[in-house]
Amino acid sequence: MTLIKRKNELMPSLASIFDDFFSDDFNLMDKVSTVPSVNIKEHEKEFVIELAVPGMKKDDFQIELDNGILTIMSQKEEEKVEEKKKYTKREFYYNEFKRSFTLPDTVDIEKIDAKYKDGILSLTIGKKPEAQTKPVKKIEIK
Repeated sequence: MTLIKRKNELMPSLASIFDDFFSDDFNLMDKVSTVPSVNIKEHEKEFVIELAVPGMKKDDFQIELDNGILTIMSQKEEEKVEEKKKYTKREFYYNEFKRSFTLPDTVDIEKIDAKYKDGILSLTIGKKPEAQTKPVKKIEIK
């Protein structure tokens, strides 16, 4: 058996509109908002928080510290307009997230740095000197 695709001769422009509108360019899964994955590392003199946020710019983020709670936020709005002969397709895309972290008393809030590179937002949070690991001290027996 052979399948034959027939053109709709009565309304070719309407069929074309639906074909274009529901083409592979329209992928709903690309538009789903998610909360970024986070890695938290503790080193001898600092903590490092890394968020996976590809496709953004450093200006898309807002970072605040209030009463020991570090909050990282982003809000991004995009609009895609595609104009054809008989119709205009307009897509709106909103992506927003907010992550908060309660910082321990051992951090030095004056030593917080943030960098964005290759889709990773990285925050380095220094520890207070008294919270840093001290080397083992050997005590001599007299």
